[in-house]
Amino acid sequence: MIKETDIRHQDTICTNESQIQHKWYHNLKYLLVGILFGIVFVKAEIISWFRIQEMFRLQSFHMYGVIGSAVVTGMISVWLIKKFKIKTIYGEKISIAPKTFNKGQIYGGLIFGFGWAITGACPGPLFAQIGMGAFAVIITLLSAVFGTWVYGYFRDKLPH
Repeated sequence: MIKETDIRHQDTICTNESQIQHKWYHNLKYLLVGILFGIVFVKAEIISWFRIQEMFRLQSFHMYGVIGSAVVTGMISVWLIKKFKIKTIYGEKISIAPKTFNKGQIYGGLIFGFGWAITGACPGPLFAQIGMGAFAVIITLLSAVFGTWVYGYFRDKLPH
């Protein structure tokens, strides 16, 4: 039986956590994928402050195309996982918990969008921007970490 507190904090319930214990070097594959992902971000100009500003000024379709294709890919992937009950490469079940809408998602989205527009960076490309030599973005990274900490600290006190 699901309690009300479980519903309120449903995003903290993760039934997809692997129960398989791996050696530390199994995580190197994630480092490799992250590096490749960063290279794609750089080559596709997704981390470009100018491209991001073009998007927010409605001057270019480039970023909307990238984001839109990512959303469509995600929708198709989730649909396939649910329809065919696809399992992980280790044979573990993938379960996607239902989410309910709340007004905090609107506020959070607006704050995220304003931060993205002002800094020219969202959390995905931050590390690629730093890796490319845009060291001023370290301030944005530290701000994102601090903002995450503040949210975690006040989360239970926020309206839901």
